[in-house]
Amino acid sequence: MDRSGVLIVGGGNAGISLAARLIRNGTPNVTVVAPQPVHRYKPLLNYVGAGQATMADLERRMADVVPDGCRWIRDSVEAVDPTAMTVRTRGGRTLHGSTLVLCPGLVEDWDAIPGLQSAYADGWAASTYVPGSAPQVWPRLTSLRGGSVVFTVPPEPASCGPTALKPLLMACDHWRRAGCLPDLEVRLVLPGPTATGVPKADEILEGTFAGYGVEVLREARIERVDWDVHAITVASPTGRRVLEDVAFTHAVPHYRAPRWIADGGLAADPAPGLVDIDPFTLRHRRHGSVWAIGDAADVATRPLGGALRHQVDVLARNIAAARNGRAMQRYDGYTVMPITVGRRKLMLNEVDRDGRPAPSVPFLDPFTPRRWTWLVDRYVLPRIYFRRILRGRL
Repeated sequence: MDRSGVLIVGGGNAGISLAARLIRNGTPNVTVVAPQPVHRYKPLLNYVGAGQATMADLERRMADVVPDGCRWIRDSVEAVDPTAMTVRTRGGRTLHGSTLVLCPGLVEDWDAIPGLQSAYADGWAASTYVPGSAPQVWPRLTSLRGGSVVFTVPPEPASCGPTALKPLLMACDHWRRAGCLPDLEVRLVLPGPTATGVPKADEILEGTFAGYGVEVLREARIERVDWDVHAITVASPTGRRVLEDVAFTHAVPHYRAPRWIADGGLAADPAPGLVDIDPFTLRHRRHGSVWAIGDAADVATRPLGGALRHQVDVLARNIAAARNGRAMQRYDGYTVMPITVGRRKLMLNEVDRDGRPAPSVPFLDPFTPRRWTWLVDRYVLPRIYFRRILRGRL
């Protein structure tokens, strides 16, 4: 490989859209390292879990989304050496580059919740975060007519954590319409005191939870799952509570960064092992030719896919600025947490790094649930994603 090239680790939204943007900007020798044969538009997984989309709606062959002019190496990374500017792959290759961009995403940490993976295998646990189980969620939810059901929002780091509320609130809407909501014990396990940490969004969501009769367990996490007896132990500052006879749980596993990031000296903390970057320039704090965006990057905001378009724009500009000795752009921390509050109504929740409203459409309240924002989130954004974002045009 040409050692002057840009080496991108990861073939998700971040890696592919950045590669496309760099190529459109005239950057030569762009390489993407990614093992998966299929590329997924992950926000639609929540709609699969709500019966409003299928896996075919969100999947494309990786070969069809890798931009023209980009070299794709279908392999996974096992080690990185930021001093030598190399990565070693599982297939035994050593790849070089003068610029290294890390956007591998996060991996499930099944060990963090003993018994959860067995509950998935047993069929009474599933989530939209695990693609293989997402199609099971809606049939299981709609088959319930009574009993206990538990939903979780994953603790950080997790991709788009608050959007895990989508299946919960769309299911509650369905159960109310079906007339069986009063016969269900619906519980939500939150890792923090509120769902989003944004006061106006939380005010609306708290009213929604109350309206559906959802019991909210705050500052809580699933500690263990006794999969054989359908029991979940929840730990919180007030102690432990065992939820018994759970009919179904939409329990999202915990996540962490790939271990090779910390092993390569690129993380500030081995757990969760996020890439230690300047959250404004997206450049590594100690290795000037290493950059990172996406879920595995410590951008000092919640990792959400809607923020990647801004991150890609800033990073593409800053890679060029670093080469040419120009001033760098600053990432403002923009993020968006689209949450459905019913079957066809959605609140965008667009905020900046400090939690202040940052609407894409000026003068429009990004916290008000609307039908048209649901339509955009479900039908318009997937088209924009595949036709423009992944091609570096937006």
